[in-house]
Order: sequence, then C-alpha cells, then structure tokens
Amino acid sequence: MAEGESGRLLVLGGSWFLGRAAVTEALARGWSVTTFRRGRSGADIPGVELIRGDRTDTGDLARLASAGPWDLVIDTSGYVPREQGEVARALKPVAERFVFVSSVSVYARWPLEPLTEASEVLECPPDAGPDFGYDGDPGPSVYGFTKAGCEQAVLEVFGADRTVILRPGVMLGPYEYVDRLPWWLRRMSRGGRVLAPGSPDKEIQPVDVRDVATFALAAPSGVFNVTGTSVSTGDFLGRCREVAGPSAELVWVTDDRWLIDQGVRQWTELPLWRTHAGAWSVDSSAAIAAGLRTLGYGRTIADTWAWMQAGGVGVGDDGRGVERRLGPAKEAAILGTWAARELDHCG
Repeated sequence: MAEGESGRLLVLGGSWFLGRAAVTEALARGWSVTTFRRGRSGADIPGVELIRGDRTDTGDLARLASAGPWDLVIDTSGYVPREQGEVARALKPVAERFVFVSSVSVYARWPLEPLTEASEVLECPPDAGPDFGYDGDPGPSVYGFTKAGCEQAVLEVFGADRTVILRPGVMLGPYEYVDRLPWWLRRMSRGGRVLAPGSPDKEIQPVDVRDVATFALAAPSGVFNVTGTSVSTGDFLGRCREVAGPSAELVWVTDDRWLIDQGVRQWTELPLWRTHAGAWSVDSSAAIAAGLRTLGYGRTIADTWAWMQAGGVGVGDDGRGVERRLGPAKEAAILGTWAARELDHCG
C-alpha cells in the first residue's frame, strides 16, 4: 500500500499519550486498528481490536503475530534493544512496514549542539539490555543509548526500506503524562507572580503529539527528527497565561546562570527551561519535506487546557513521568531575591 493510505494498523501501546493519539487519528482516517498492551494502566479506546499481552513474553508475541497481517506497525513503547529485536522478529512475517518512535536523546551531542539526522548517534548494540550506557549531566543517558540500540534492532530485522525511525523532541498536548504543559497551565491558573525563566526571546520547538501521530501514519521509510515550529518562550508562556490564568503576572528572571545558582534545576523544576545550545535546535526539515504538518503552539495550549478542564490530569494514573516541580515557597523566595537584586543594580 502507498504511504498515507488507510489499511490495517497495529499499535504497540495505544492507551497513553502518543499511542493514544495515533489510534485516535488512525480511526478517524478509516484505518482498522489493533492495539497490543498489557492493560495495567491507561484506558482502552473504543473501536479497536484489543489484544492483551506483554511484549517481553515470546508466547504473547507469537499469539499477537497470529492475529496479523498488518500494513503498518507503530511502536511507541520500545526501550530495551534485545526485547525490541524479539518484537521485530515476531512481527516481520506479518507486518509490511515498522515505525519505531525513538527520541532526539539518541544523539551523542544532545542537548549540547544543534542537530540534524546526520549528527553522531550513540553506539549501542541491538541486543543490549536495559542498563546499557551511562548518564551524563548534561549529555548522553542510558535512555538515549538504549533507544539507539532499539533503532538498530528494528533496522536489523526490517531493513531500511521497511523501517521508519522517528526522533521527536519534546511532545506536548492532551493526555500528556510527563506534566510539562499541564504544570505551566496549572501554575498560570493559580495566579500571582509567576517565575518565567530565561529570556522571553529564547526560542523553543515543542511539537504537538497529534502532529507526530499523524506523521507516523504517513511517513516514508527513513529517519526523521520531529519537532515543532519554533516559538519564543515569551509567546508560549504568554499564551499559557491568556488561556489558563489572565490574572497571573509573568516575572522574567533573565539571568540563566543566576537562576541555576539559586538551585533551580533545568528541565525538571521549571519544565521546558533548558539553557544548552542544542536543546531547542533540532532540524526537522526532512520531516517537513516528507509531509510533517504542525497545528501550532496556540492550538496545543488551548486544547490541552480544555482537556484538563474536562477532567484530564497531567500525570498518568500510575504516577509514571512525575517530576518534582518548583514549589510555591521556593518560587516566592527566588522572586523576592531577584527583585532585591534588580533594585541593587538600579541603585
């Protein structure tokens, strides 16, 4: 079948964030969708053929393969190379094409340098276990090493002509469980003085999870970075304020080094704030040329807030992805110290 046409789709995962978005988009486009998941968390989506099973169980994989064939497989839940190889080998006879969702973390110099698909990738064998590699600060991570090994495992089985590797940056949107955009929206809704980190002119490039899902359904074979259109931090947080808390006051702490010296942790305490040169400089021109389209940050923010207002929560039911964010007391203390510093400078 030609890329972008509907057919039979298998999603490994299918209840969380990207997997859910892929299933929802595929159903809307007329695909016949099967999901393979353990069912221990998240919710099943009506309209799919559900197969319960564990991707680490060879018997479950054999049972899954017997339900094929599929025109396309989208794997959003592969993290261990040797297990990824088992999944690929089980599905090779019954799957035409395989989309593996990787990460920009596979690059050896992320987040330190700007990246293209030609940038150096971390080396990890396709049969590695879950602990391969090491964690740098900043720099390589076990997560990045093992994702790179998973890429190799899929390519080794399906070959380059039947494989799509997607390397998204930060994904945002409804059903997010890492609590990045939902945290900012909750913070704005609380009102008061909000610590806004770094320069408001600094550009970021988060991508809507629905854009990644749509691209996964139609992407040609190859390796693609997937990021959103760049937007300034000022515009992004300003839109969060407009949507969720118009009474909030953004206080820009523009000295990154000073903020770090106050003990504020990048990426975790203040989501989306990262000072390294390559964190938000990932080239996705190849994906755009291949059909990637983006909804825009305004739509992502508005739709996420609407989902939250309808009862959506920013963290998964089982607590995965929870990261300790900046608390009110620490935020107030830092803003007070910053205000005094600014008065001293003015004096």
